[in-house]
Amino acid sequence: MDLLVTALAGSTEGRLVGGDFACPVVLGKNGVISATHKREGDGCTPLGRYKILYGCYRPDRVHAPLHNGLPWLPLTPNLGWCDAPEDAAYNTIVPVGYGVSHEALWREDSAYDRLLVIGHNLPAVPHMGSAVFIHQLHPGKAYTAGCVALAADDFTAMLALGPTFLTIA
Repeated sequence: MDLLVTALAGSTEGRLVGGDFACPVVLGKNGVISATHKREGDGCTPLGRYKILYGCYRPDRVHAPLHNGLPWLPLTPNLGWCDAPEDAAYNTIVPVGYGVSHEALWREDSAYDRLLVIGHNLPAVPHMGSAVFIHQLHPGKAYTAGCVALAADDFTAMLALGPTFLTIA
């Protein structure tokens, strides 16, 4: 199932549609941008069509992976995501404590309790953006750092569709 996210002009909000399902989403704090112009740390969600590669989940908060068609990686407190553009591991999972800049995937809030890794900037090109996920919305947040975020109940409903591609337009 293909998912389509349509960004609302001049906003950090959008709408995700897949078949008969539709829900609001939150996008990057600086809106959307062409994937060819996406840069590390710009706060923009990249436009384009991306394969959904796999999911991650916190097993202490989510008791079963949620979609039969995708592989699921259980997160642990020692997993991170490399956001150092010049590093060989850029835009991939690394251990927490890795020698360069990285984001922890085990978070206190619920944003990464479940997330989907999409094929943006893979294989990685330095400075073209990292850690662009579909993830749960952190309550009270009106924007992301460049991801697509949706409410936990909507995330569950979206997974039931068996998504394989995400188009951000």
